[in-house]
Order: sequence, then structure tokens, then C-alpha cells
Amino acid sequence: MRQNPERRAALLDAAIDVLASEGSRGLTLRAVDGKAQVPIGTCSNYFRNRDELLLQIMERTHERITPEPEQLARTMSAEPSRSLVVLLLRQVHERMQDDRSCYLAMLELRLEGTRRPALGKQLNDIFSSVLEENIRFHMDAGLPGDRIDVVLLYLAVHGMNLDDLTAPGVLAPYVGTDLFDELAQRLLSEDS
Repeated sequence: MRQNPERRAALLDAAIDVLASEGSRGLTLRAVDGKAQVPIGTCSNYFRNRDELLLQIMERTHERITPEPEQLARTMSAEPSRSLVVLLLRQVHERMQDDRSCYLAMLELRLEGTRRPALGKQLNDIFSSVLEENIRFHMDAGLPGDRIDVVLLYLAVHGMNLDDLTAPGVLAPYVGTDLFDELAQRLLSEDS
């Protein structure tokens, strides 16, 4: 297997775009080669098979939507509060909006995981780990709320992202309502 990290990242980015636009059925090594504008067969030099490609797509989507450490440090310089939670929720939403294909690819991976039990188990492990990281981050930062509150925030934000990116008309009547602030106010007390 080839080890050029820049080429691997470019192939994974192309694969994310293919997955987001064509769905799981359209994701082939040849399609990735075409999207990346590399010679046919290049993708197969980097990924043994489609299953390996799917897993590495998941890892790459996580890299792409994870905030830059400097940006996160600036955000976290504020005092732990419900307002800071709202800001963090908005930033998650903005990253999803800014990298729409990444989020749509993650949705396609979830669907593919329901049809492929081995992939589904690996994705379950990855998503469980990410959720635990989010809970640990929240608690270690001294933000208001407990573990269940963080899980509820996770579910709500993912639900809002899902509707916003796949059926934006659902939330259209609520434009102008700060749903993130409402969510935090209703879920988190300032002194929890």
C-alpha cells in the first residue's frame, strides 16, 4: 500500500464528495479516482478494498469536522456557562454547514453500516467513542449539565443538522428563533 499522506488525504476527500453526491452505491474505487483526477487504479494502491476505504472515510470526516485546536482554545477561554455551551453548539452546526459533503457522507456511512454488520459494528465503536469524548470534554471543562444532558444535546444538534442539511423546510418556520439558546435554556440550568 502506498503511504503518501497528502495523496491519501486527497483520495479520501474525493471519496467523501462521491459518497455525499452519489451515495453508497456510487462509491467505487474508480469513481474516487475520477473525482480526485488521478490515474485509474490509484485508489486501489492506497486502499485494499471498499471496506477499508469506508472506514478511512469515517476517520477523515472526523478530522475534517474537528475544530482547529487554536479555535477551540479561544472559545474555551470563556468562563464555563450555558452561554458557552450555546456557542459550542453553534460552532458544531457551522462546521457541518461549512462542510456539507462531509456530514452527508457520514449519514451515508451510517446507512451503509445498517446493511453491512461488520462496518456497522466498527462505526458503532467510533461513534460511541466520539460521544464519550464529547461527554468527557464537557465534564472536564466544567460546563453546566451532566452526562445525560450532554447526550441530549448531542441528539438534538444531530437532529437539527439532519433536518437542516436534508430537509431544510422543516425548520424554516423557526428561522429567527435561536434554537440553540432555547435548547440550552430548557435543558441546562445555569447552576448545574
